[in-house]
Parts: sequence; C-alpha cells; structure tokens
Amino acid sequence: MKLRLTARALPLVPAAALAVALALGGCTSAPSERTPRTTPSSSWEKGAGAPEAAAFMKVRIPEGATEVEGAVRVQPQEKVYLLSFVTSERTAKTITEDLHPDHPLAVEGPSSSSLSGDGYRHLGLTPPQELKSVRTTSACPPCTGDSRRRHVQGIEIHVGEVPGDRVRVYLTAY
Repeated sequence: MKLRLTARALPLVPAAALAVALALGGCTSAPSERTPRTTPSSSWEKGAGAPEAAAFMKVRIPEGATEVEGAVRVQPQEKVYLLSFVTSERTAKTITEDLHPDHPLAVEGPSSSSLSGDGYRHLGLTPPQELKSVRTTSACPPCTGDSRRRHVQGIEIHVGEVPGDRVRVYLTAY
C-alpha cells in the first residue's frame, strides 16, 4: 500500500517532525551547574598480596617459587586478583593444567588487552601483555564445572621466559 501525501496531509509533516524533535530533545539532560559525578576509580586493597590472590584462585604457590608477588585491585564492579612467581617449566605446566584452560598455552604477540591492565607494574613487573614470546591462555571455571573455583569468573594465564631454565607465571583472576 503506497502512502500518498494529499494537500491536506502535507502541512502535518513539519508539525509531526517538530513533535518528534521536541520529544527526543526532552530525553537529553540539560547542562547543570552542579559538579559532574565522577566514575569511581580502582584502588589497591591494603595488606592484600600473594596469599590472598592464591587463596581466591585456589592455587598453591609452588614450593621453591621465587619472586612471588601478588595484589588485589578493588574496582567499582569487582576485585581483580594478581599473582606472579618464577618457577620451573614443569610446575608452570602443572598449574596451568589444574586451572582447566579453554585452550593450550600459545604464543601471542604483545597485546594491550588484559584483565590485569597495567596492574603488574604496581608489583614492579613488566605486564605480561608487553612481553615477547609470552604464552597465554584463559580459564573459565564456571564453564568447565570447576567446583573448587566456582566463585571465580575467569582467569588469565601468562607464562613468560626468564633467564635460565625457569619461567614467570602470571595469573589474573576476577
């Protein structure tokens, strides 16, 4: 069915357009003299470190691990738990397998996206997403039915080479 504008209906078109414009304009907020509400920022939980991050992730820090670092970042919607340590390749593989990753560890190019953001800088470490030849994967405990970690939404796993026959493990969870 074709809509035909008649001589009587034609003057209504501008009126209808004006009504729509006024209705939509009413939905926008007018400038206010009040100060704008700022978005809550993240902060670091005082006194929280590697033991708290490991406990949240249900990960045991390996015996003989060195350079153990951890922190908890409090964000508006959730907490992000960071844990890092240096261990053997074999131990890193065992820990990764225990987390039930979505995919095997694989080398990815440097990337800026990570749950940790630049959080590892807070620990004095280079963020894993800035490392060359870092192996990466992720785990979704609720997706795999990991009942020990059902409270964990997701875990990023990064394994980077360090001098010698050891690797640095980075675990980030929320």
